[in-house]
Amino acid sequence: MTLSELKSADSTLALLRDPYRFVSRRAAELGAHVFETRLLLRRTTCMTGAEAARVFYDPTRFQRDGAAPPPLQKTLFGQGGVQGLDGEHHRQRKALFLQINHPNRVEALAEAVTQEWERAVADWMAAGQIDLYPQVQLLLTRAVCAWAGVPLPQAAVETRTRQLTALFDDAGDIGLGHLRSRAARKAAERWAADVIEQIRSGQLSVPDLSAASVIANYQEPDGQPMSPRIAAVELLNVLRPTVATAVYITFVGHALDANPDWRERLASGDQGEDRAFIEEVRRHYPFFPAVTAIVRHDFEWQGHRFPKGRRALLDLYGTNHDPRVWEEPSRFNPERFLDEEPDAFAFVPQGGGDPAVHHRCPGEPISTRLMDVALDQLARRMSYSPLEPGRSVDFGRLPALPGGGYPVRLLGAGDR
Repeated sequence: MTLSELKSADSTLALLRDPYRFVSRRAAELGAHVFETRLLLRRTTCMTGAEAARVFYDPTRFQRDGAAPPPLQKTLFGQGGVQGLDGEHHRQRKALFLQINHPNRVEALAEAVTQEWERAVADWMAAGQIDLYPQVQLLLTRAVCAWAGVPLPQAAVETRTRQLTALFDDAGDIGLGHLRSRAARKAAERWAADVIEQIRSGQLSVPDLSAASVIANYQEPDGQPMSPRIAAVELLNVLRPTVATAVYITFVGHALDANPDWRERLASGDQGEDRAFIEEVRRHYPFFPAVTAIVRHDFEWQGHRFPKGRRALLDLYGTNHDPRVWEEPSRFNPERFLDEEPDAFAFVPQGGGDPAVHHRCPGEPISTRLMDVALDQLARRMSYSPLEPGRSVDFGRLPALPGGGYPVRLLGAGDR
């Protein structure tokens, strides 16, 4: 064994027990930012830190085709979507999502979410107390479907919310949760494919700039439309990540409670510091633990050999806490985002690099804008108190959340 290789025969269980901190902790133990292990019995090179991210996102060295483990392809991502494409095909498909996420369209979605949030508050007040995470999932599902041109009868809201949520909330489970996620993937793809086929046949009329319309009318590089199944995967690649923003929104609430000085500062401020707070939530809190790629051809970096065909795993959470880049990385400090834009390979909550070229999530503007909406509601407009403040984050959960959820009590005028 060398310094950069773990002794264990397979690290899959260790990774599942601590998915967000496994790579960075093992790297620290080894004194290296690159090391080898086995995951699902397959030799894998693990990487962490901003320098490693810059190498990982070099398309001449790594490819995405075949990189995602089959369990994630059949749940989280779907098969045939943009995440598994490379080269010109990837750039053209990514341009589709950049069109869908044009700033004007993002703002229209923010307005829809704001309206749904304000309607939901009345129901929350009547209930007295809620768990914020599942309630935000519901309002995001209603808003994104209306915005995307996907019909959603009121009677189907809870069903579709459960399906979209299962794609990311159960995908990392190794038991019944994973089976629920796979079943949800099949049902959701049938639903989305039916929407696509109705648009193409003229049975369903939707706005030209809506996500459903843009995807239904998209042509592949060979001039042909996407198959209904692939189009369904890509439509879900719009709906699913939007609903997954409920994770970040829950962490916005947690961060406000954990940092009362910032809560007061934002409540009395002019919104000029909102984005710094949001970016620090995305840096500080766990969201997606890691991303995978395949080595395109043999190369060496920092004395470590990367053989062709080797799977590589880039640690996102650890890179966002790389002490070589971030001063006091464990401390929640939004001021680090007030003065300058972070390096695109050091700040990687949803992938690294340029979203138009690299495999950085094109939906990042949606995430940050919807977090804007939530922060405004939670810090300035809603009156509530957490029922169990100070709950620690459960890092063993995928996605991570405050242990036991985030229950809050809504306050009326007489309670304030």
